[in-house]
Amino acid sequence: MFRSRWWSFGFRSTIMLYFVVLIVLPIIGVYTHSFSLGWEPFWYSVSDPLAWKAVLLTIRLAVIATLINVFIGTMIAWVLIRYRFFGRRFLNSLVDLPFALPTAVGGLMILLLLGPNSWIGELSERLGFEIVFHEPAIVIAMLFVTFPFVIRAVQPLLEEMDQSEEEAAYTLGASKAKTFFQVIFPTILPGILSGAMLAFSRGLAEFGAVVLVAGNIPGKTLIASVYIFGEVESGNPQGAAAVSVLLLTFSFLILWTVNVIQSRRAGK
Repeated sequence: MFRSRWWSFGFRSTIMLYFVVLIVLPIIGVYTHSFSLGWEPFWYSVSDPLAWKAVLLTIRLAVIATLINVFIGTMIAWVLIRYRFFGRRFLNSLVDLPFALPTAVGGLMILLLLGPNSWIGELSERLGFEIVFHEPAIVIAMLFVTFPFVIRAVQPLLEEMDQSEEEAAYTLGASKAKTFFQVIFPTILPGILSGAMLAFSRGLAEFGAVVLVAGNIPGKTLIASVYIFGEVESGNPQGAAAVSVLLLTFSFLILWTVNVIQSRRAGK
């Protein structure tokens, strides 16, 4: 009993120490460094027009990517759970590919597929618009890195769903559309919301895939993570930390909301 208690205490202490060193201390370091010169330098850094444009551009494009992910991801989850077809397991395994690949590789694939030297890039230029080094490329890069979140959040809910309610709705004469929106959609909505917020939070922080395809033009295609990198490279770590605090606080609020949604779902 005595050894068991000491082992349990040591195990928990090791986990907490690991958590503090890996996550808590770096977060505290960012907040401390951002306010190290006082409130006025912090406000000057976060109120810089280029910084605000970068943050607002990141939020806007992350919202667009999230909305697309919600729509497409829900449909993909539905197909993978409700239908049986050749290659389904292979497609299901490909969903997690963005988690396994370095994001820079994803950016390189987008650059090779949609860049000026590709046939898609040449066709888009002939039609009067460009993809790479413009906002569409940033959205595509965000879509790539956030692709699995909604799918993996919705799939378990569809698997656990009692199909007798769905069959009862059909028996009572409800159409497929009405059954989906009144029976199925409320069940999978928590998964859609949590997956969407995780995808949005991940999109805010993306760097590797975006930096290769965005063009990084200040005020036009420069997103927040690349702006932070540029501030560090130019010898202004305090300014980089100040903008990082904005994104970090925003991500905290998103993750807290996700935890609340998941807790309520688990309590039902």
